Amino acid sequence: MAHALDELIADGVAGRRVLVRSDLNVPLDGFAVTDDGRVRASLPVIEKLAHAGARVIVMAHLGRPKGQVDPKYSIAPAGQRLADLTDVPVRVATDVVGPDARDKAEALADGEVLVLENVRFDPRETSKDDAERGAFADELAALTGEGGAYVDDAFGAVHRKHASVFDIAHRLPAYQGDLVKRELDVLTKVVQNPERPFVVVMGGSKVSDKLAVIENLIGKADSLLIGGGMVFTFLAAQGHRVGGSLLEEDQIETVKGYLEKAAAAGTEIVLPVDVVYAAAFAADAPHETRPVEDIVGGEIGATGLGLDIGPASAALFAERIKAARTIFWNGPMGVFEMDAFAAGTREVAEAIVAADAMSVIGGGDSASAVRNLGFRDDQFGHISTGGGASLEFIEGKELPGVVALGA
Repeated sequence: MAHALDELIADGVAGRRVLVRSDLNVPLDGFAVTDDGRVRASLPVIEKLAHAGARVIVMAHLGRPKGQVDPKYSIAPAGQRLADLTDVPVRVATDVVGPDARDKAEALADGEVLVLENVRFDPRETSKDDAERGAFADELAALTGEGGAYVDDAFGAVHRKHASVFDIAHRLPAYQGDLVKRELDVLTKVVQNPERPFVVVMGGSKVSDKLAVIENLIGKADSLLIGGGMVFTFLAAQGHRVGGSLLEEDQIETVKGYLEKAAAAGTEIVLPVDVVYAAAFAADAPHETRPVEDIVGGEIGATGLGLDIGPASAALFAERIKAARTIFWNGPMGVFEMDAFAAGTREVAEAIVAADAMSVIGGGDSASAVRNLGFRDDQFGHISTGGGASLEFIEGKELPGVVALGA
């Protein structure tokens, strides 16, 4: 059983350095944070510790710098955003476990916060070699001095066997952060004890990314609504021509098997009845709505590609969603970044907001989509901070960061 954060605070943290793994992996436009949802989600635990007198050392990653120091992946903009959102004093180190990090960690006063530079600037963070990761974890642990502790509050990273997630938990007294606990509680309820009807909305580009999730949900979900680029492999499996749309031909037989398996298990797979079919992948491309039975038969012909579910499909999906009592959504219905192909994703989001249901947005592109389309986080039951982690949990996989905490 994982130790809860409140146990650490009850033991007394004033004057102690506490290493917190947070998720500050935010999208940037140059050095400007374009979506601070993960920073805001990380704040409560950081402030909870700081207000209790802890000297908080935050470690996080941003992007995939591949073990190299790369200014475009600096954690500094996220650290600055964190500082902007709190009254707690926040400093940002210019390295991870180097002289600046060590000096600033030593200089921390009670109730202050230090954000280390991107942990993935050190190649040992993501190494497959246990000894290399362990050596890095030792250096991270050393920043806490005597009486140190570790809190994992980065749900978006718990599916990684990385030094700052897995190995560090074996070097310091380890505790589960409130955000990680809330994520696990919500997702466990969705998978193990959903109120019915339980409707899952799956989108995104590649069906191969979601195969294990779909397989694990067959027999558990009442309905699976499939949109996004991945839908064209399903439509091809039904014998439809899809033109130049995204298609994984090597997955067609697998998808056929899922359609048969779902029918036998009582899970209805609901596919679009029409699609928005464009002449090119461009915001201003000519486009038309085509029935799935004849996608290529219009003016655009066989060279076009589907970029959104059509209006009849969006209405069909909305009807199922509004009747649900539990909803899990992962992946947009189309290329929501382009106005012409955002309607399907918007209508799904509106239906989820209108539903009298427990709704969970499975992180990643889905979370970005609802925010970019103007929805507020509090309009949904729960927006996960971990797209990959939430999917792997739904798949039924063990999450290394959770295992390391003893949960």
